[in-house]
Amino acid sequence: MSSKEQTESWSFPKEFWLANLMELCERAAYYGFFIVLTLYLTDIVGFDDKATGVVAGIFFALLYFFPPFVGAIGDKIGFKNGLILAFSLLTIGYFFLGVFHSKVLVIFFLFVVLIGGSFIKPLITGTVAKTTSEINKARGFSLFYWVVNIGAFGGKTVVPSIRQGIGLEYVNFFSSGMAFLALLLALFLFKASDSKMSEGKSFQDVINALKKIFVTPRLIILTLIVAGFWVIQHQLYATMPKYVIRLLGEEAKPEWLANVNPLVVVVFVVIITQLTKKYKAVTVMLWGMIIMPISGLAMAMSQSLESITGPSVNIFGLFSMHPLTIMMIIGIGIQGLAECFISPRFLEYFANQAPDGEEGVYMGFSHLHYFFSALIGFIMSGFLLDAYCPDPKTLPHGITDIQRAAYYSDAHLLWYYFVAIAAVAAIALFIFRYVTNKIDQKKLREI
Repeated sequence: MSSKEQTESWSFPKEFWLANLMELCERAAYYGFFIVLTLYLTDIVGFDDKATGVVAGIFFALLYFFPPFVGAIGDKIGFKNGLILAFSLLTIGYFFLGVFHSKVLVIFFLFVVLIGGSFIKPLITGTVAKTTSEINKARGFSLFYWVVNIGAFGGKTVVPSIRQGIGLEYVNFFSSGMAFLALLLALFLFKASDSKMSEGKSFQDVINALKKIFVTPRLIILTLIVAGFWVIQHQLYATMPKYVIRLLGEEAKPEWLANVNPLVVVVFVVIITQLTKKYKAVTVMLWGMIIMPISGLAMAMSQSLESITGPSVNIFGLFSMHPLTIMMIIGIGIQGLAECFISPRFLEYFANQAPDGEEGVYMGFSHLHYFFSALIGFIMSGFLLDAYCPDPKTLPHGITDIQRAAYYSDAHLLWYYFVAIAAVAAIALFIFRYVTNKIDQKKLREI
């Protein structure tokens, strides 16, 4: 009865709420920076689309591969010291990305940001796992995901005014400021007694945990399947900003379009988690996977809508929007809805697989799907943009508007590649669910 009452009262330990507050600040900094990363690498640093896809893909992939290994250091130095070190590195890294724009220095300071971000992830998600019980774990992770998306929404909301007002490179100073604020919170809100969040893991322990995941068929197969979902989700940052600006002009605000995703998640994730808590995690994830291909189809349909409505659509007589903007909002909104079904339950699934005392290490590897999906998604994006929606600077000089439009007439076709990936992932998860259910039923009969 007491556990039920605790769940119904939304009561969690202090460490749970403090970890979420730190995460909110870090996410605002990160997403404010990350939404314009590919634009920054192309327009400010000078990488072409293909090289940008490789650099951004490796950065993002390692950001989610390093945490368990860096987290082993965090286990030794403690939660408080780990956060102080992490936010110090983030503050420095973001700041100097705004100062220096040569390719070598940019890659170096991206690495500084990478290490700083890697410290945070296992500490924060491990804390959520350790401070929630079996009965309220799903609710705890849905709340965590809610807070994450509030931070993401806030960071991306302010970025357009910075990018269009004083310059794209100044977004890095905003992120540095948010990381510095989080550093102050870590210094003054966390007490020494709160710092020992795990018993400490060696690098060998981390390697052993990684081996366990790779030799556990359900975990690694499900990780690879869910990576298919995140390949499409990554296009909010890999493809969409350049796609929108190149088709609509510099006055467009792709950052605000990307905010549709966290807005949908903030509104619906707790509700959906509560409504689906009686169902198995894989079943709920499958529902999200099934609706995901519709997202890519919506993004690809802007040209068809424009052929019907023209370049402007009147919205209830209140204002007008470009057909591309409308279809992007619909597509991104569907992505957010699918995320509400998939991500909290995937985190819960991994948390439940972790042995006692190894929550931090296992939860670090719960982000392994980001590693695979970032490499695939960002590198694909660079080649697809180059083929279907090229950088205006690479077009011949002196071409007319009609000639320029011809270079972008098939830009929408790039989204069909991601529709295919989403469809394959949904089918694979259906097969995974069918096979694992059969195996479980057989085991029960044998008992």
